[in-house]
Amino acid sequence: MIEWMLDPSIWAGLITLILLELVLGIDNLVFIAILVEKLPDKDRDRARIIGLLLALASRLVLLASLSWLVTLTQPLVTLWNHPFSARDLILFLGGLFLLFKATTELNSRLEGSDEEQNQQKGGAKFWAVVAQIVVLDAIFSLDAVITAVGMVNELPVMMTAVTIAILLMLLASKPLTRFVNSHPTIVILCLSFLLMIGFSLIAEGLGFAIPKGYLYAAIGFSVLIEAFNQLAQFNRRRFLSADRPLRQRTAEAVLRLLRGEAEEAELDARTASLVADNQQGAIFNRQERRMIARVLGLGQRHISTIMTSRHDVEHIDLSDPPDVIMAQLDRNQHTRLLITEQGAEPLGVVHVIDLLHQSLHNNSLDLRTLIRQPLVFPERLTLLQALEQFRQARTHFAFVVDEFGSVEGVVTLSDVMETIAGDLPVEGEEIDARHDIQQVSPNRWIASGQMALEDVAGWVDLPLDVQRDYHTLAGLLMDRLQHVPQAGEELRLGDYLLRTLQVENHRVQKVEIIRLEHDHA
Repeated sequence: MIEWMLDPSIWAGLITLILLELVLGIDNLVFIAILVEKLPDKDRDRARIIGLLLALASRLVLLASLSWLVTLTQPLVTLWNHPFSARDLILFLGGLFLLFKATTELNSRLEGSDEEQNQQKGGAKFWAVVAQIVVLDAIFSLDAVITAVGMVNELPVMMTAVTIAILLMLLASKPLTRFVNSHPTIVILCLSFLLMIGFSLIAEGLGFAIPKGYLYAAIGFSVLIEAFNQLAQFNRRRFLSADRPLRQRTAEAVLRLLRGEAEEAELDARTASLVADNQQGAIFNRQERRMIARVLGLGQRHISTIMTSRHDVEHIDLSDPPDVIMAQLDRNQHTRLLITEQGAEPLGVVHVIDLLHQSLHNNSLDLRTLIRQPLVFPERLTLLQALEQFRQARTHFAFVVDEFGSVEGVVTLSDVMETIAGDLPVEGEEIDARHDIQQVSPNRWIASGQMALEDVAGWVDLPLDVQRDYHTLAGLLMDRLQHVPQAGEELRLGDYLLRTLQVENHRVQKVEIIRLEHDHA
């Protein structure tokens, strides 16, 4: 044993064999990186590790059965006066498999198919990828083991070299996978290598030996050119970033598109290149993206989705006793007061500033003389149209009426602005039920039933009908259940569970939203 360890030729053979095994296994490693990209993020590492461990197991099994391995090179069948061994047939079929997989992968990437949808399919996807890795391991292991047998004679040296090579590949697999998948041109280059390797395996199976040096020289030259390409892209990103920020270029392109300048709306070549090479994720942060989406939705969203229901508006009834009215005025924190009489339709609104002027001139309290008529919006008016009417009328308050002229609620300019910027609370004011949603855990939210579905969508990706007659979370529950839900009643909606927590006077006050976890493995 000591003599074996002190033999320089043994160590030279071991090091040489490790290097050769790494070279022979790099194509296997690259293809594993491409295959596992189709899996969900949480399954990729597991599939990669299982694939490489299976490669190690298959190679060790082949090495342990050297007597059987030798028979693979003996003629098995003769076709067209040419003898084929079992090794030739395996290489031929393996080459066909590589050609098929590399061609389909190239077609998928060149056609721009949506791979994200493939990642969301069932759990069988994981084992389908593992099965493909097993087939690849069988193909590449055979070539690697035959090379090992030809290099050294000692079985322990062969097994040691194969084990070390696989372990090194296992350590390098994750950064290599991340690097390959983040550079589309490298993926295309690797798939081209696999096409070339598959063709060489078919040729070798037919008896036409292609010197490996030619293949490695072509691969090395292509890798060198790709390295120059990556260096050029890095320098281009650095130059463009120093010229004008990517955020500014993108914003200009979007504004040109919104102005109808379709011919000039596309990103110029320099900006498009910078966008494609962007490695920092989203150009705009989450708050900016949400605000932009809200602005773009002003033309489709109706005023009824943001109004405060008439039942939730504090009002002063002129038929009440003076002391009751004074108590309401004393508690008031709003700049406008809704005025009614004997529970009928609202008469109008009183501005607190007018009430102050009346008081300063020592006049007796007379709310009826201070009543103003606000704007009147039909409930199907869009927010963009409402914003324009607010601007032209120079008033910030409006009634929302249905098709029969009945007042359904009130809306202010602040309500419209909150659809863009989010909730704008006033000091001492309670949380507005229309914006009341709290995330209590990564997969759980507590929301008000009065919250508009458009605002809920900013937090939770609920599957919603495009054409619907309701616009609140409570309306969604009642439409799906066809009755007013009771506390504790649940509704399954896609990947979410909606549980009613609080109901008062037939009105849904609180709803719990839970994202359901699924095991894709």
